[in-house]
Amino acid sequence: MLRSMTGFGAGRATSEGEEVLVELRSVNHKFCEVKVRLPRELAALDGVTAKAVKERLARGAVEVFVKRQSASAAGTVPVVDLALVREYRRAMSQIAHEAGTPDVVSVAELASQPGVIRLDEPTVNLEQASRALERALDQALTALVEMRKVEGEAIRTDLLSRLALVEVATREVEALVPKAIELYRARLTERIADLSKGIGVDAQRLAQEVAFFAERTDVAEETTRLASHLSQFRGLVAANEPAGRKLDFLVQEMHREVNTTGSKSQHPEISTRVVAMKAELERIREQVQNVE
Repeated sequence: MLRSMTGFGAGRATSEGEEVLVELRSVNHKFCEVKVRLPRELAALDGVTAKAVKERLARGAVEVFVKRQSASAAGTVPVVDLALVREYRRAMSQIAHEAGTPDVVSVAELASQPGVIRLDEPTVNLEQASRALERALDQALTALVEMRKVEGEAIRTDLLSRLALVEVATREVEALVPKAIELYRARLTERIADLSKGIGVDAQRLAQEVAFFAERTDVAEETTRLASHLSQFRGLVAANEPAGRKLDFLVQEMHREVNTTGSKSQHPEISTRVVAMKAELERIREQVQNVE
């Protein structure tokens, strides 16, 4: 089954309070190139994330956006500097002793001292975040692959319809070759008759000239190879494995055979078919650039 290289997928998962959101976007690329954008606290998971994507996708430029959902609404949590609390408590006890006053200090008074409580980013549980990321990434990849399959099916339908047009034109070219030779024979005979002014035509020499023409314009080798390429192309389109690079190579080879056919041809109807085949092959080439 053909798969497109463009698509989008998203996933969300939670593990022991660690919530992770993943979004994937992919576009055409000659190889599989993965760019991962992680929160700073999850930077250590960059490598395993890119590897997981490459295990599911063969080609395409893929951007991975990962967001870690904080446990608090503001994205920060209060952190208490216990060592500083102890120093404040010791200092307050010393002041009470020196002043001869009761040593009574409330928790609220200690908490209100500068630096005792500060807001900080929550500490990440990397193991749980990794599990959440793995599940969210799997969801996103599944959605991305499904979208690429849907688009790939549309591309497959278009490719097969255009391939059929090339096949028809190829058979028409094969049928026109003998007609082109007969037309050349008739024109050559007529021209010789006009130039010879009634002198008999050398049938053997005429046959040699026609044979030379037939050899120069013979495209059986080209059409045979073209038919083989078309058959291989159909096989790759029906296969389940990624085939974009092979299809691209086959399109180049088909262009080569059609160009050679056109250069050999001296028949207007064959030239018309060659132009039509080139146009269809160019459209096929453009579509193949989207295939994984």
